[in-house]
Amino acid sequence: MNWNKLTSEAQLDTIREESVKRPVMIFKHSTSCSISHMALSRMERNWNDQLGVKAYYLDLLANKPLSNKIEHDFGVEHESPQVLLIKNGTCIYDASHMSISFAGLQQAV
Repeated sequence: MNWNKLTSEAQLDTIREESVKRPVMIFKHSTSCSISHMALSRMERNWNDQLGVKAYYLDLLANKPLSNKIEHDFGVEHESPQVLLIKNGTCIYDASHMSISFAGLQQAV
């Protein structure tokens, strides 16, 4: 799986622009949480590039203010771990904890 690291607020504008051409996923990961590690592992094991989704990875412990900005900009309450699917600049799907799955993401696309 080819992750793009999400580390700056400026990238949120890029994500909005990219999401007009193809869906963009943001995976918010807490590196100190076993549930987050499990959700990340499940997503990576099942990932299929043919879905056409660009994937961004946000390390929550290193970038908490950025997570807050995502919550504000996309109107989705913060959870950890969490997946957001952005299409046409809007969050069209989100899932957290054990609800995170590639199948759910695939269905939303």
